[in-house]
Amino acid sequence: MSVKICIVGCGAIGSIFGAHLARLSDVEVHAYDVAQEHTRAINERGLRISGAADFTSRLHATTNPKEIPPCEFGIVATKSTHTRPAIEQTAHLFGDSSAVCSVQNGVGNEEILAKSVRYVIRGTTFPAGHVIEPGHVGFDINGDTWIGPFEPTNTPYSRVEKLAELLNRAGLKVIALQDARGAQWTKLIFNASTNPVGALTLLHHGAATRFPPTGALFNALICEGEAVAKALGIQLHGDPRALVQKGATAPGKHKASMLQDILARHQTEVDFMNGAIAESGEKLGVPTPLNRALWQLVKGLEHSWSDPA
Repeated sequence: MSVKICIVGCGAIGSIFGAHLARLSDVEVHAYDVAQEHTRAINERGLRISGAADFTSRLHATTNPKEIPPCEFGIVATKSTHTRPAIEQTAHLFGDSSAVCSVQNGVGNEEILAKSVRYVIRGTTFPAGHVIEPGHVGFDINGDTWIGPFEPTNTPYSRVEKLAELLNRAGLKVIALQDARGAQWTKLIFNASTNPVGALTLLHHGAATRFPPTGALFNALICEGEAVAKALGIQLHGDPRALVQKGATAPGKHKASMLQDILARHQTEVDFMNGAIAESGEKLGVPTPLNRALWQLVKGLEHSWSDPA
């Protein structure tokens, strides 16, 4: 009997996860996304992945969640700004034994998911990509994914292990952890340093890392994030600076997701990145002036699109 998995948000990351899982003979993948051209292309021609991997998978994609059967697992890969409506529209797919995993940027998504589903899995993923055209996603950067129980929902660790086993068998690199907060905060700190700087300067990741003024700003932002994590009692899962260097040496000129959003004039995830660090810092008495300033600048830029006067 096939395991049914719903990908909630079939953009770049959701497509990478969904396409890999769809290669398994014992997994049935359904994808929910609001982009009609993308879902139509997937159903007509399959979902193509190119770059770090090159293959095409067949899966069912739809803009209507009522067309999706009950699923054992959900993988939420929407922008953090879309988490609430996405899970409200798909929560009926997940029963009492189902588990829903966030592989989104920032922190705060699991809390939103937990209001609509019973079991939530905390996830952090480092693969990066972009939509080339409907039905075709570029797999820019390969990397590991860490998943673990979201503590307030008492998610059984066996559910985490099962999802990790499926994803690893599908060709992704996934590590199950009893406590995934350290991995999540390591990526949060990395994202909160690189994303807003790229968005505000229009520099791709490698260029911003190599340019001394912005490279120094990366390091200063990382220091603030590390101080907040330490105050929270979270032990980081690696060094965010190493992630900055890894991204800078990746092939091509990868644009941070926030820069992609700014160029498209879409609302960014800055509230879930720099905003979350600044808010935690304020509660804990840890100074985060740079994170707060970048949050304010990005929010101001977003505001300019609707009220330039």
